[in-house]
Amino acid sequence: MGIIGSFIVWSMIDLPMELVQSPAAAGFSEAAFARFLNERDEPAWLTERRREAFARFQSLSWPKTSDEEWRRTDIRGLRLDDFSPPRGDQSALDSLDQPGALRSSLVGHGAVGLEHRDGGLSRPAEAAPLKGAILLDLAQAAREHPDLVKRHLFNPPVAAGEDLFGALHAAFWTSGTFVYIPRGVELETPLYSVIGLSGGGCDLSHTLVVLEEGARAVVAREMVGLDGDAPALHAGGLEIVVSDRARLEIVDIQNWSQSTWHFSNEHARLGRESALNWTVGGLGSRLAKVNQEVVLDGSGSSARVNGILFTTGRQHLAYSTRQEHRAPHTTSDLLYKGGLKDRSRIVWKGMIRVEKEGQRTDAYQRNDNLILSDRARADSIPGLEIEANDVRCTHGATAGRVDEEMIFYAQARAITRDQAIRLIVQGFFSSVLDRIGVETAREILRDAVASKI
Repeated sequence: MGIIGSFIVWSMIDLPMELVQSPAAAGFSEAAFARFLNERDEPAWLTERRREAFARFQSLSWPKTSDEEWRRTDIRGLRLDDFSPPRGDQSALDSLDQPGALRSSLVGHGAVGLEHRDGGLSRPAEAAPLKGAILLDLAQAAREHPDLVKRHLFNPPVAAGEDLFGALHAAFWTSGTFVYIPRGVELETPLYSVIGLSGGGCDLSHTLVVLEEGARAVVAREMVGLDGDAPALHAGGLEIVVSDRARLEIVDIQNWSQSTWHFSNEHARLGRESALNWTVGGLGSRLAKVNQEVVLDGSGSSARVNGILFTTGRQHLAYSTRQEHRAPHTTSDLLYKGGLKDRSRIVWKGMIRVEKEGQRTDAYQRNDNLILSDRARADSIPGLEIEANDVRCTHGATAGRVDEEMIFYAQARAITRDQAIRLIVQGFFSSVLDRIGVETAREILRDAVASKI
């Protein structure tokens, strides 16, 4: 495959110019990729990485339910040929008409951010005193700060995706967000990024967050479904670098329309004595397949991962989480909670991996699901892989219905059945909501759960 793949990648830019520029070069074919590269204005190193990713994309087969990773997630209804890469010259799109609840709340608290729509930048970040920090569209950052972006983008290579959608994303991403906090800077201003996607649209954006040694920051990312019920596609990525003794609080809320296909590879790497508090909210999309990984590379580092998932209708959310301990005296604590209604399904597969060097690791993972319908289904698959001999690693998973005795107890005090269920569900999610350090995000997620009920 290596020789053939190299021939394909290097020869595609020699296609006839009329084919490169033709609107018929749709989908994610060789012709579409050649046209895509022709439209880009970016450094040579980035173009080369795109070529490598496209070669991987061509070499990978379509996921099947016979594959262990996809055994519980069926994507036969997705046709990639129905979508096309966002145009490389998108840079002046209309601002979002539905900016999202989290963004609106953060702006009221003085936050600074930028917005993207359908794969292009729609509103750049406003000028603000950021103490030397950088908040830019990722494509612009690759041109203006090439050394910084090159050092961290898709590093390690696994962040570029070993699966089909990760490789697709690495080859075709157009816009995204670059956050860089210099050494020792403690940024009090929250930063945000909003990604809007219209019905029938395609977004392949990438988010790169880098904190240098001793830095501190709060970052929020919100994905918003815009008008239109036509199927849409998002294949994105998120990379987080928390250097030695840095502290990061990040909130990541996915609230696409229920006709959107959502695929994402998300990776965080922690240095010595660093700390990460990472909150994930999975509320929207028709189908979501997310791979989330935290790698504790430095001694004394700690990570807390919080997840709130809520499905209705025929939604399908599949989250694979991984806590990778590669250094001694590291700590990770993961808590995911899901609520399910109607005929929806949640699949959570977790893994704690401790390398030989990870002595004195303290790791925990838990997944709880509250099933609110006879036809909803929750799959929880926790796992441990431990090569060190001095660790404390535990996991747990539960799934169940609302306790009828609790409902009866509430009704005996003049509370209706519907009100009782609402109170029980809100109480179920309270333990994970309390772990979120960003008050506005905590309230937004609480309101979103309430509206789903």
